[in-house]
Amino acid sequence: MSESAVRLGESGELLLSGVLDYRTGPGLRKQGQALIKSAKTAELVIDCSGVQKSSSVGLSLLLCFMRDAKEAGKTWSIRGMPEDMREIAQVSELTELLAHP
Repeated sequence: MSESAVRLGESGELLLSGVLDYRTGPGLRKQGQALIKSAKTAELVIDCSGVQKSSSVGLSLLLCFMRDAKEAGKTWSIRGMPEDMREIAQVSELTELLAHP
C-alpha cells in the first residue's frame, strides 16, 4: 500500500498522492487546509495526478479544498484527476462543479 500525502509544490500547487479513503482522508483534510492558507499564490492548482486510488472521500477532499481556496481569496483549478475520481464525480453529478471555479 502506498503512503498518502498532500504537499505544496514549488509552483504553489497542492499535490495529492496515494490512496484517498476513509483512513487517509481526515489527516489529508487538515494538512491540505493548512497548506492552502499558507500558499502565496493567487491561484491554487489541485494536482491529483499522483492519486493511485480514490473512494468518494477523494471527491470530498476536493470539495473541501475548493471551499478553503475560495475562503482564502484564491481561484482554483483541478489537474490530473484519475478515472475513478471522474466516475464518482459523474455519478454524483459533480462534474460541472469540479470543472468551473
